[in-house]
Amino acid sequence: MSKICVIGTGYVGLVTGVCFADLGNEVHCLDINKTRIEDLNNGKMPIFEPGLEEIVDRNVKAKRIFFTTDYKEALKSAEFAFIAVGTPSGVDGEADLQYVRNAAEKIAAEVDHPIIVVNKSTVPVGTGDWVADIITTKRGQDKLDFAVVSNPEFLREGSAINDFMQPDRVVLGSLDREAAEKVAGLYSSLRTPILITDLRTAEMIKYASNAFLATRISFINEIANICDELGADVREVADGMGLDKRIGRSFLDAGLGWGGSCFPKDVKALAHMAVLHNSQPQLLQAVMDINRNQRRRVVYKLRNVLGGSFSDKTIGILGLSFKPNTDDTREAPATEIIHLLKNENAAIQAYDPQAMKNAAKELPAITLCKDPYETAKGVDALILATEWNEFKQLDFKKIFKLMRTPVLVDGRNQWDSKYLREIGFTYFGIGQGNHIHIISQTD
Repeated sequence: MSKICVIGTGYVGLVTGVCFADLGNEVHCLDINKTRIEDLNNGKMPIFEPGLEEIVDRNVKAKRIFFTTDYKEALKSAEFAFIAVGTPSGVDGEADLQYVRNAAEKIAAEVDHPIIVVNKSTVPVGTGDWVADIITTKRGQDKLDFAVVSNPEFLREGSAINDFMQPDRVVLGSLDREAAEKVAGLYSSLRTPILITDLRTAEMIKYASNAFLATRISFINEIANICDELGADVREVADGMGLDKRIGRSFLDAGLGWGGSCFPKDVKALAHMAVLHNSQPQLLQAVMDINRNQRRRVVYKLRNVLGGSFSDKTIGILGLSFKPNTDDTREAPATEIIHLLKNENAAIQAYDPQAMKNAAKELPAITLCKDPYETAKGVDALILATEWNEFKQLDFKKIFKLMRTPVLVDGRNQWDSKYLREIGFTYFGIGQGNHIHIISQTD
């Protein structure tokens, strides 16, 4: 058993902390947000993540996990200090490292014993060296026996616990091989490949991985747009591509593009790093442009279907989180689509199984509904923005009767277009080679 301090109780920090506790370690999770810590101590989860509440409850009862705002308490006798704080995008796309700096300074101020500092946050290449410099400078003549290890996370919201417990790989980077091997020991029971590199290489692996996945999504969305114009079906194109072992099928689902807390921030940050170091990130810029235009393209097509204007139109949105099985609305496609529609005077009503609370804060000018059917009532079009399971087999005959104008926009290619058209819907998906009926004012 090891004693671990995890600084930050967001998605990464909380999942990391509770999973290490479930592996038998003593974990102290620290956050400067007093309300969040009070909620955790009262059994209230700050985020929605399948299985999280159960695993937290189990380890609290086993006295393996603790929540505090006190650095001295959390770091007392800790062998490892994981920094898992937010690194939001700055004005120019750069990663904002103020919370990483604060954590490093607090470690320097409070620790009085040897410790391994582990960067779990997604941070720019070179941050590990910077954290080491902060701690060394802060200590001055009072030297601290410490090492810095980079351990980038590869957790997907909605499946984060499974991703931690059954990872494809664990990446560790350090200038101190012995320290990296000690961190590797924390993961040894997971029986997964462990790659140990230098600090900067480990940091780059995280950015390169996320940028590549975002690139795959933008690529298939660009192919989808071409399919629409040529009469091909991108779903079958992706299946055909995916059968090639060199390509594979994952991340080739055309839709409304990528969002969330990782891809947008990380692609921007990597492009920013490239520009700062005299490299031209042309591919990364194209990946971001395609993603942004994907939402605009859907709005453009819907405007044409509805006769050229959204004035006096009400649009329903199914799904507000950026992906299923999370309540996270950061950079969600639905959010951008709603802003575009509102700018053209459309009224919006929407529903999401988990993200209503966050959406209410971010989108106060829309009507939030209790279920998909209330969302469909009286609307001129219904957009599937997030592919929650409960949206896959709706009573579409009921929805047809509820809508003012039966137009469906399948932003995730989840619905049976033939069946829906037989009911009487005007339907279009993404990259299905659709020939769309334009609704005139007299229809």
